[in-house]
Amino acid sequence: MNLTVIGTGYVGLVTGTCFAEMGNTVTCVDTDPAKVAQLKQGQIPIFEPGLDDLVKNNVKEGRLRFTTSLAEAMADSHVYFIAVGTPSNGDGSADLSQVLGVAREIGEHMRDYSVVVDKSTVPVGTAEKVRDVIETELAQRGETIPFDVVSNPEFLKEGAAIEDFMRPDRIIVGTDSDPARDIMRQLYAPFNMNRDRTLYMGVRDAEMTKYAANAMLATKISFINEIAGLCDMLHVDVENVRLGIGSDSRIGYSFIYPGCGYGGSCFPKDVKAIIHLAESCKFEPKVLRSVEERNQHQRRVLYLKIRERFGEDLSGLTFGMWGLAFKPGTDDLREAPAVVLLHELIGAGARVRAYDPVAMEAARQQLPKAWFDNGDLILATHQYDALQDVDAMVLVTEWKPFRTPDFHAMHKLMKQPVIFDGRNQYEPQSAKQAGFEYVGIGRKS
Repeated sequence: MNLTVIGTGYVGLVTGTCFAEMGNTVTCVDTDPAKVAQLKQGQIPIFEPGLDDLVKNNVKEGRLRFTTSLAEAMADSHVYFIAVGTPSNGDGSADLSQVLGVAREIGEHMRDYSVVVDKSTVPVGTAEKVRDVIETELAQRGETIPFDVVSNPEFLKEGAAIEDFMRPDRIIVGTDSDPARDIMRQLYAPFNMNRDRTLYMGVRDAEMTKYAANAMLATKISFINEIAGLCDMLHVDVENVRLGIGSDSRIGYSFIYPGCGYGGSCFPKDVKAIIHLAESCKFEPKVLRSVEERNQHQRRVLYLKIRERFGEDLSGLTFGMWGLAFKPGTDDLREAPAVVLLHELIGAGARVRAYDPVAMEAARQQLPKAWFDNGDLILATHQYDALQDVDAMVLVTEWKPFRTPDFHAMHKLMKQPVIFDGRNQYEPQSAKQAGFEYVGIGRKS
C-alpha cells in the first residue's frame, strides 16, 4: 500500500518507518527542509533505539522516502496519516493549528477517495474539524470527492517505540466507514499475525481513549508520589508499600515507582488538554486537576530536599547531576524534571556538573546559553567526571549505567558524600554503609 505520513517528529517517523518495514511504500512529509535533507542522508533527528537502522534500510530498499511537498506525496497515495505536533496553548488546550493546516492542504490536492488518519494526539471532536476543513477546501475547488477521517491514536513509549509499534498491546481504529475500516484492517494485518489486537469504535471514542490512557498512567504516577510524600512524613519506606500494593493484580507494578515527577512530550500536555476539555464542557475534573498539581509539586521535590539540607542560598555549592532526559532511552528534554531542577539550583546560586548518556547534545542546544557561558552548568564527559569536587550527587534519570555505581570511587571524588536519589535506585542502607548521607523519595532515612 502507498502511504503518506505528514510530520517526521517522533510519532511520524516511527509510524512511517514501521509501515515501510512491513512492505508498504511510505513517503514522509515535513515542512522543515533541513530535517528532510538530514533524513535523506540517513541522519536521524531523534534518538530512539533501533530506529536509525530501520530508516536507513528502508530508504536503501526504496520503501521509505522524504519530501517537503505534500502535493508530490499525495500523487501516489490515498491514505494520509497526520502526525504533526499538538503542543499546549497557554490555557492548556491542544494547539490544532498544524493538524488543521495539513487538513487544508489535503483538501487542496485530494483527487480520489482518500482516508485521512489522525495519528496525532487530538481532543474529542478534532476529526469533525478536519472533515470540515477538507470539505471547505473541496467546495472552493468545486469538487465533490468522497473521503473518510479516521482516528488511529498512537501508544508509543519513547525508548521502546519500535517494539510498541511492531507488537502493540492494542490498535485503536475509530471509524464508522466500512471502506475505511477495510483499508485500516489491511494496513494493520501484519501486526496482528498471532491475534487480532485491533479495537474498532467510533471516532470520538478513539480520540477519548488516547487521552484517557495517558491520564490514567499519569494518575498512577502522581498517586504513588503523593503516597511517597506521606511516607516521608511518617517515617515509612515507600518501597515496601509499593511492593505491597503492586502485588495486587488489580493494581499491578507498572507506573507506581515514586520519583521526581513525570515529563516528556505526552503526559504533561495531554493531562492539561483533557482538563481544558472537561472545563469547556462545564465538567469539573477534580481528579485530573489533582494529578497535574501533584506533578507540578513533585518536579520541585528534589530541590526542596536539597534546600532543606543545605539552606536557601546555594551560592558556592556545586551539584553533580546524573540524567537530563525526562526518562531513559531518549534524548527528550521536554518537561524534564532535570530541567526544572537546573533552573531551581542555578537560580539559587549553585553550579551544576551534569552527565547523561544520550541527551548531552540536546542539552547544549536547548538549555540557556548563559548557563554555559557563566560556568553555571558544565556538561561532563563521563558520569564520574560529573562528581568531581561536588557537594552532593543528584540522580534524576534512571539510566542503566547509574543503577549500580562504584560508591567507593564516588566517595573519593565528591567533596561531601551526599546522595539525593530522585528515582529510588539505591538501597538507603547500602549507601549509608558506603559512607553516604542518603535522601530518597519516601524512603526511611
